Amino acid sequence: MSDSAHTADAVFAALTPVIDGIAATFGRSCEVVLHDYRHPERSVVAVAGSVTGRDAGDAMSEIGLRVLAAGQDARNEVGYLTRTEDGRVIRSSTLPLRDLDGTLIGALCVNVDLSAINRAAGVLSDLLGLSAPDLAATPHMPTTNFSGDVDQVVDSLVERAERACAVPVTALDREQRLELVRSLHDAGVFALRGAPARVAKRLGVSRAGLYNDLAILKNESGQP
Repeated sequence: MSDSAHTADAVFAALTPVIDGIAATFGRSCEVVLHDYRHPERSVVAVAGSVTGRDAGDAMSEIGLRVLAAGQDARNEVGYLTRTEDGRVIRSSTLPLRDLDGTLIGALCVNVDLSAINRAAGVLSDLLGLSAPDLAATPHMPTTNFSGDVDQVVDSLVERAERACAVPVTALDREQRLELVRSLHDAGVFALRGAPARVAKRLGVSRAGLYNDLAILKNESGQP
């Protein structure tokens, strides 16, 4: 085992018991998830609490994919709001983890379900005759697919890109398809094993055609 791999394993071993204490501190509305980005398709190392319904061995969410795609540029994202697919509002923080060389190896994620807090704020506001903001009505709040199934995560991102295009993916012209593939690439989708084949099938193109699109994007970005 390399020194880098040994360091990463030590980081996850040290943090696994810590997440239980963090979740217990904030109560049953809190969930803490430890991710190992070396294995995106099964990145969840450990979970304390239950907000998104994930278990150890599940795939990373689209948020994790975005952090993975950022690589060395990944930074702490603290206190952002997102919405689950069943409509609950969650306040989350994603804290990238690095080895001794500074290489991104994973993330510690904290998710707090604000549903009960939002309801309590509404009741108190009614009693006091005040107006309280409804977090669930916050405009432009992104919806996140927290499925532990990698295929569902990929499908969700493709469907979102399709809605943004306002055209069925199978009806896109070449330039539109390149833009869609670029958005999926920037979202980190192609870091997942098997994602190119699944995306190609959804787009109605061959895998060779999709790899050609990715090569064009790579050349445009000047990557070696």
